Amino acid sequence: MSGPLHGAGVVITRPARQAAGLAHEIAALGGRPLIFPAIVIKPPADDAPLREVQRDLGRYDIAIFVSANAVEYAVGDPAAWPAKLLPFAPGPGTAAALSAVGITNVRVPATTMDSEGLLALPELADVSGRRIVIFRGSGGRELLHTVLETRGARVDQIECYRRTRPATGAAGLIEAWRDQRIDAVTLTSSEGLDNLWAIFDAEARSYLVATPAFVPHPSIAERAGSLGLRSIIVTPSADAGLLASLLEYFSAHPRPN
Repeated sequence: MSGPLHGAGVVITRPARQAAGLAHEIAALGGRPLIFPAIVIKPPADDAPLREVQRDLGRYDIAIFVSANAVEYAVGDPAAWPAKLLPFAPGPGTAAALSAVGITNVRVPATTMDSEGLLALPELADVSGRRIVIFRGSGGRELLHTVLETRGARVDQIECYRRTRPATGAAGLIEAWRDQRIDAVTLTSSEGLDNLWAIFDAEARSYLVATPAFVPHPSIAERAGSLGLRSIIVTPSADAGLLASLLEYFSAHPRPN
């Protein structure tokens, strides 16, 4: 296959709906994307708190969406979005998801694309007395909630989706590794990596630890290292960062024909 990725097989472990864009970009650059979602996204077990917030968005000053999944499950009717409600996102992917449903002027960190980056934004420095809603998945980090309350905000945290482990096994991936069709794996969350490790047998784990892993955050790299992965490349944030690092790597390590 022609293109700067030289036909490299790249595993994409994002949830299914977020995987398509990256897969398209990899294919356009001459790679061979293999989508294997390490996290399955489902609606919340109890959506009553979410529905209540959606009916009364006007009482909030700030809305923080922790991921594109939060946008998908939390926005509801975009036409009901109050003009005064300021949206925040931890990165360009989540901001793009908001823009796609008509919510613009999204604040995005200028530093790291995570909770720490959001908390460094000047608009979230002085929030005393302001009402903030955080839309997130089940079992997410507590940092945003804790720090914003410490800064004087009144914070409601709404779990608008839940993440589960894949129900299917990894037979297809193992076959691809055996056939030498996998040259890299992208790991975009520590939870997804842990899910893979849990469902992989010894053979699949042996392949994973020997495969170059591209991760967009140092915390994921730390977790990957603790599991024994031997080649970990920390990339800049978002799809652009992953793609840039893949291009750099396979320029120096082209796949054999």
